Amino acid sequence: MARRILVVEDEAPIREMVCFVLEQNGFQPVEAEDYDSAVNQLNEPWPDLILLDWMLPGGSGLQFIKHLKREAMTRDIPVVHAYRAR
Repeated sequence: MARRILVVEDEAPIREMVCFVLEQNGFQPVEAEDYDSAVNQLNEPWPDLILLDWMLPGGSGLQFIKHLKREAMTRDIPVVHAYRAR
């Protein structure tokens, strides 16, 4: 079974590119475009990894991580996030 990766990114071209690359490499990407849709994706089957943008419509990446870590079923999911590229 392919590893499920939640990609949380509000910019559609970036999100779609990341999901395309993940899919081409045998992963199962799941997309979320804002804070609320990311929270709604936290269900079974749980993601194996979350790629998280820092600034999201409806909330921040930090708020999402705090939500994630409060829940027993999701607190151990690894998260990779970025603040800004230079």
